[in-house]
Amino acid sequence: MTDTTPLHVDQVEYDNLAQPAVALMLETQHNDSESAVHRHRKGQLVVAYCGGIVCTGEDGVWMVPSGFGVWIPGGIEHSNRVTANGQVCFLFIEPGAASLPDHCCTLALSPLILQLILHLSSHAQDYPAGSRISRLAGVLLEELELAPTEQLYLPLPASGSLRAIARALAQDPGNRATMASWARQVAMSERSLARLIKAETGLTFGQWRKQWQIIVALQSLAEGQSVQRTAEALGYESVSSFISMFRKTLGTSPARYLRETQASAVGNRSI
Repeated sequence: MTDTTPLHVDQVEYDNLAQPAVALMLETQHNDSESAVHRHRKGQLVVAYCGGIVCTGEDGVWMVPSGFGVWIPGGIEHSNRVTANGQVCFLFIEPGAASLPDHCCTLALSPLILQLILHLSSHAQDYPAGSRISRLAGVLLEELELAPTEQLYLPLPASGSLRAIARALAQDPGNRATMASWARQVAMSERSLARLIKAETGLTFGQWRKQWQIIVALQSLAEGQSVQRTAEALGYESVSSFISMFRKTLGTSPARYLRETQASAVGNRSI
């Protein structure tokens, strides 16, 4: 996958606060140092206001374009990486404060939710119960419970053989090797490899690789790369073939996606 700039901030004090929701906006210049794999007592919503974020957990990779967030329940180990042009906010949610999924997922966030998180992050986070900020946090959590999930997720297999294939694709997302070729590389029959991939990811090999390409494509577009350069990086012989795959998977063209995310980024920077 393309290079990303890691995130870093001392999140312990926010994790220890008893308030139902606390928000921390990360300044762009702070995107140059990050702890690796970590976990929180609180649940964490990682929100992209500009650029994109890639969240990696034990079982999968989640892509967070501008205007989306990845929800990470408390206690789950993960690492977050943001594109170089990224602007990120962390929203820490007290266990039991909201009815949110018990697994990691990407959420589509409404303009109201994005504004409420920004507003919350601009105030002291040790707000008292019953205060105006406390009531605002309550509205935010109610709205979050209604946020739809998006399929911007790549399941990561557990077996060593499949992890080796995943690492190879991460290093070279344009690799177009057939499943027969991958089977030879991991010393398995093609049929056995197909069964293993289906059992561990719930997807066929072709579906799994396409989902990987979508994750890489979204990250590349979020970084400001052109559609043509993104298509080339993924090994497509023509831009039209890449656009067709993108539209079939996400229901929109890369150009429209770029327009919408760039408009979102400009709007959020002006807040």
